[in-house]
Amino acid sequence: MVELKAQSPAADLLPLEIGGIVAREVDPGEVCSSLPFRRSSQAQLDAALGATFPGPGQWVQSGAARAVWAGQGEVLLMGAAAPAALGDHAALVDQSDMWCVVELAGAGVEDVLARLVPLDLRAGAFPVGSATRSLLGHMHALIIRTGDETFEVAVFRSLAGTLVHDLRRALEAVAARG
Repeated sequence: MVELKAQSPAADLLPLEIGGIVAREVDPGEVCSSLPFRRSSQAQLDAALGATFPGPGQWVQSGAARAVWAGQGEVLLMGAAAPAALGDHAALVDQSDMWCVVELAGAGVEDVLARLVPLDLRAGAFPVGSATRSLLGHMHALIIRTGDETFEVAVFRSLAGTLVHDLRRALEAVAARG
């Protein structure tokens, strides 16, 4: 009889520390995709969420939950269950088992991501509180700036190995410069 064992997407792959930058897996908790109905107003969404519903390129924290802009008309709620009242104003889809989230932290983290992402992620162009969907290598990723030298990168669970491989190569390349 085969016994199945639950494990995180990057269970045996992380953490990594190369050149003073740490890559570690983050448990995002519950993740729910929220797609507001056309009839819903910003005020209704804000009231249902208990915080300002994030606009394009933003994320907001509300208690234990984070609401992250994830594309046109989509917000991911991460870290806690979606408020029941939000279901009156948006379509909600549980995606808790779908994501691999990796935190990158340390001096030079922007240089590492510059090797993989075709966007300017320096603090002046992408400050704390910013979120975007972009390519990371050849994968679609959600990139969230959570601190001055800290980012979270979320990819589909099935791409965890590829994400760690690409991050390792970029971390080694940046570390080799110094």
